[in-house]
Amino acid sequence: MLEAILADQNIYLFYLINGGLENSFFNFIMPLLTNFGNFFVWAIICILIYLFGGRLGREVAVLGLLALILSNVLVILLKIIIAEPRPFLALPNVDLLTPESGSSFPSGHTASVFAAVTVIGLKYHQKTKGKKYWLIYPLLLFAMVVGFSRIYVGVHYPYDVIVGASLGVICALIILKYEDMIFKSKLAHIIRLDKVLSFNPRDKLRRIFNKTS
Repeated sequence: MLEAILADQNIYLFYLINGGLENSFFNFIMPLLTNFGNFFVWAIICILIYLFGGRLGREVAVLGLLALILSNVLVILLKIIIAEPRPFLALPNVDLLTPESGSSFPSGHTASVFAAVTVIGLKYHQKTKGKKYWLIYPLLLFAMVVGFSRIYVGVHYPYDVIVGASLGVICALIILKYEDMIFKSKLAHIIRLDKVLSFNPRDKLRRIFNKTS
């Protein structure tokens, strides 16, 4: 009984967002925003943070990549186990703006964006007049918009997005909770993670430039 009620609510909310909120502005912007949930987009962002963010940026980049990998592994396992068809394959009259393959539950794009922004947002803050203003708040708002876009473009149900967001946040918090252990572990020593964190790409580029000039 409860399962049927939840399923009906899931479909109702999907149609409310996918069709009920349809307008020309959303039709233009949502297919663009939905790309910001892609794993590789956030992997590239982490690489850029590594290259230009100094020592803290290198740590954030490593933690962000680990959160991305962990969340996506869990998403893939759940997609294989549950194998729920995407709404545009299971429901009639779906406004499909960006067709995609694979299973619907949970949303991998949403998991990726929430995993990455949680790590980045909790590691960076701005201090003004003695108060800390965490970057997490605007980043989480952005992640919510990306999650919303996954429903609007017709490729996910609301519950897919909710679970994906929860997975992303949980994976990020796990990585942050054990960050000291990660950086000091035997595996970190074996793969010379200390070298990765101490490597300064800007100094390296500067030395190369000086040699060639």
